[in-house]
Amino acid sequence: MRPAASTQEPRTVACLRATTTALLALLLLLASASPVLAATRAWLDRSRTAIGQPVVLSIESDQDIGQPDLSALKDDFDVIDTATSRQMQMVNGRVDRSVVLAITLQPRRTGELSIPALDIQGQRTPVLGLRVVDAPAAQPGNSNAYIETDVDDLTPYVQQTVGVTLRLFYAVPLVSGQLDIDPPQGTSLQRVGDDVQSTREVNGRRYSVVERRFLLVPDRSGDLVLPAARFNGRAAGGGGFFDSMLGMGQRSDLNASGQTQTLHVLAQPDNAPQPWLPLSDLRLRYASAPRGLKAGQASSFVVEATARGATRAQLPDLPMPTVDGAQVFAEPPQYTESFDGATPVVKVTRQYSLVPSGAGALSLPGLKMDWWDVKADQQRTAALPDMSLEVAAGSGNFANATLPEPAPANAPQTDPSAAPADTSVAASGESTGGGLRDPRLWMLIALAFALLWVLTLGWFYLRPRAAASRAPVRIAPGLPEAPGVRARHGLPDLRRALDTGTLDDVGQILVGMAPPPARDLDAVMGQLADPAQRRAVEALRRARWAEGDGAQARTLLREAFATGPTWIGARASSTQDTSLPPLYPER
Repeated sequence: MRPAASTQEPRTVACLRATTTALLALLLLLASASPVLAATRAWLDRSRTAIGQPVVLSIESDQDIGQPDLSALKDDFDVIDTATSRQMQMVNGRVDRSVVLAITLQPRRTGELSIPALDIQGQRTPVLGLRVVDAPAAQPGNSNAYIETDVDDLTPYVQQTVGVTLRLFYAVPLVSGQLDIDPPQGTSLQRVGDDVQSTREVNGRRYSVVERRFLLVPDRSGDLVLPAARFNGRAAGGGGFFDSMLGMGQRSDLNASGQTQTLHVLAQPDNAPQPWLPLSDLRLRYASAPRGLKAGQASSFVVEATARGATRAQLPDLPMPTVDGAQVFAEPPQYTESFDGATPVVKVTRQYSLVPSGAGALSLPGLKMDWWDVKADQQRTAALPDMSLEVAAGSGNFANATLPEPAPANAPQTDPSAAPADTSVAASGESTGGGLRDPRLWMLIALAFALLWVLTLGWFYLRPRAAASRAPVRIAPGLPEAPGVRARHGLPDLRRALDTGTLDDVGQILVGMAPPPARDLDAVMGQLADPAQRRAVEALRRARWAEGDGAQARTLLREAFATGPTWIGARASSTQDTSLPPLYPER
């Protein structure tokens, strides 16, 4: 019995020691974890409001905000309410905590007001601007209903997205009604989002408000008249409580008309960056940074872009960074669309994976995006700062792999073939050093690409056939349809783009409808057999560069492609009957 007890005791002690060591390592890891990009930021729920209408100032921080000093706000605002919320999320094995303080403010005067910087635990919030206008007054006679039209920008550029907001004010109960606005010529007008209902007091009278949003995209420069919105409905009348409950009360027509708005559309500047991206603002930031880099192992980082004055379809994809000494893979971007007053706002979030090829110092260049500032009328570039990262040694083939030393900026370029060969030898006698010079690393990369190619080939042959859901592709008379031809878009996509999309969207749909998809509109014209369709595509090309009539181009495209495009197919095969028709056919 004695030896058994002595054998069990060392095992228990070893178990306790291992558990204690693991707990100490976990505590050290948590203690050393700190936010890489900790910052305090602030924003308003809208940039324009009316006197008497409150706004919400939100302040977010990774620290406890507490009760900051709000005395600097009391010159132009009344603090109505404050509320604090906390949230916690885990990113890359790290726990991120954030605290959001929501401050409800009521403006005291009209004009261009400023939200001053506030001190939050030693950090200063940015100064924010707010435009306060007079409250809308009812039409003469204190009518029961009127319409207010709010245009985001009265001097937009060609292909700039302009937010249009209609607000219907009515002071009597409605039985039914319809709120409409006609799209101007040379534009596309698309309704977005759901109606927002609220109540307001105007000139001492309580109104119910229905807010409806639209996106307006002008296709040509010059003066553009936005027609007045109109409302036609029926209001519930008198007759007593029970008559109203039974639907027997008197009903009267209720009509309202808004105001016309004149927009002066500017042409695309000659020095504008391409692709053409007119915006009110564009911000880039790191939502998370790579941590714990090791050679041969992936570490992720997230980039977030916020664009004001654009939609998801207009904003290009975030670029792919090129990193010397590492491979970069990107996940599909995630989009979030919202409104700031009448201005559309889109937020794009994309996650990247960084795989270093060796240990040492690694430089991650910041992403850059060129855009046109529609407020300042000048080109701008949104850029992220470069990151200097340290990569630890990996395991296996990456145990001795190192990154090459970065050459000085003024150092002459050297010939890679003149570099000395790596002479480091492992215990087995095989060469192991040199990062990408290791032949086994290239073998792994080749095998990975071969596996991806096999998976892509299998997906191509096993994917569901979606040809039945697409519009039929018509081939020119007398020419057979090319076998195996598959287009990316169909006739329903083209009709939808002609109704609600921009001219750029129409061009992309036509390029994708060609079997196989064409390179550009020039290639599309070369594949079309119908002269009317070629003339319509030529009109589209002129309108896209502000030299033609966008509305006329849409009309020609609708008429020419009403039943689908007519493509020039392959010539008849040898099995086709090529005999001449009889000289004297039978009657």
